[in-house]
Amino acid sequence: MAARNLLLSYYGDDLTGSTDVMEALELGGVPTVLFMRRPDQSMLARFSHCRAVGLAGTSRSETPQWMEENLTPAFEWLRSLDAAICHYKICSTFDSSPAVGNIGRATEIGRRIFGGASVPMVVGAPQLKRYTAFGNLFAAFRGAYFRIDRHPVMSRHPVTPMDEADLLVHLSRQSNLSSGLIDLATLQADDLAQAVDRLLQDKDIVLFDVDGRETQKRVGEQLWRIHGKGHGFVVGSSGAEYALLAEWAAKGIVSGHAAFAPPGPVDRLAVVSGSVSPTTEKQIRHALAHGFDGVEMDAMRLVSEGSGEAIEQAVAAGLASLARGRSVILYTALGPQADRGAEIDRIEGARNALGRALGTILRRLIAEQKLKRAVIAGGDTSSHALGQLAIDALTVRMPLPQSPGSPLCVAHGGGAIDGLEIALKGGQVGTDAYFETIRLGG
Repeated sequence: MAARNLLLSYYGDDLTGSTDVMEALELGGVPTVLFMRRPDQSMLARFSHCRAVGLAGTSRSETPQWMEENLTPAFEWLRSLDAAICHYKICSTFDSSPAVGNIGRATEIGRRIFGGASVPMVVGAPQLKRYTAFGNLFAAFRGAYFRIDRHPVMSRHPVTPMDEADLLVHLSRQSNLSSGLIDLATLQADDLAQAVDRLLQDKDIVLFDVDGRETQKRVGEQLWRIHGKGHGFVVGSSGAEYALLAEWAAKGIVSGHAAFAPPGPVDRLAVVSGSVSPTTEKQIRHALAHGFDGVEMDAMRLVSEGSGEAIEQAVAAGLASLARGRSVILYTALGPQADRGAEIDRIEGARNALGRALGTILRRLIAEQKLKRAVIAGGDTSSHALGQLAIDALTVRMPLPQSPGSPLCVAHGGGAIDGLEIALKGGQVGTDAYFETIRLGG
């Protein structure tokens, strides 16, 4: 792959976040491939036409020690691609803590490997209904808007609840790096470039406010202006891509748009879900009311000793539905009231094991029923579940502008997996009809 042709490389801190970036880039006219692990040269060459390369990770659910051991070689490989910008992609809700998904530690590692310059940070993404104003994060839920520490879901996240809306205050708990803010007022100033340069000289991390398309455009101009001055390592949500795409399109570097033909319906769809989100709950209930079968699974049995029996029972139930020509959803929870996270957390590594169990179940269903399309629901779940499917890479098959962040993808790998269409849905993402939309393929 010609390095000079790469606009962007990125590491996604979970799988749904990784596909979120890929979708944004593809919609903006940037051919993109997402690798599940560091590819060999032959695999990389298969996607030599791509102008963006991603590496899917699990750091959102990992410890700082894990990050040191795993992000270091990942960032070194991404640096070797010599893309114009390298992006450490985080969730647009910024949920993290000193012990789990530490954004500060990841920034420290990336800053060290990419030369030690100040790191731009962009979190606001109006396309996802995420906004930053004077350093505070706001997010939508069911048509209303909340400061993130008052958000009905994210303030009660089972692993990393957000109790602070000021992102730089939140970040200060995770890192000793100094930080500063380019706020909404500064973004409107005539001397914006000079203000950005001054802050980059003075602070280790510089957060850019984004409260709408206009400020997003201004941020994109600055990100592209400063990338060649040693500030090419960026941390943030897919808001970074949306900002850059506006600038790339304005400069004629990319087309700014792309066309995708809907793939059409499949007769059967298999879904596995480890999400406890109320959004996913509504989606499951909607699907069950519109022709899907449901299989409730006991999350504790899937992570406890003897989990093999629970997996076999779930597979048998799923196969029975599929054999009758039915679509099926296998789920561990229907909303936050069914969350057994406190019990699960008593078992070391159980959350990751739950994802792997769901991946094993889905792999069996796909192989034994020769399915052409599937869904994994849950951000942390997806990262660990997909690892059981022996997928090497993903590309976008069908973006979902009405539900941005969880496109239908095509899997690239060996055997029956090659060509599988799969969607990876974060807990908070999608309309009530999401699963039916994926089954219908449009």
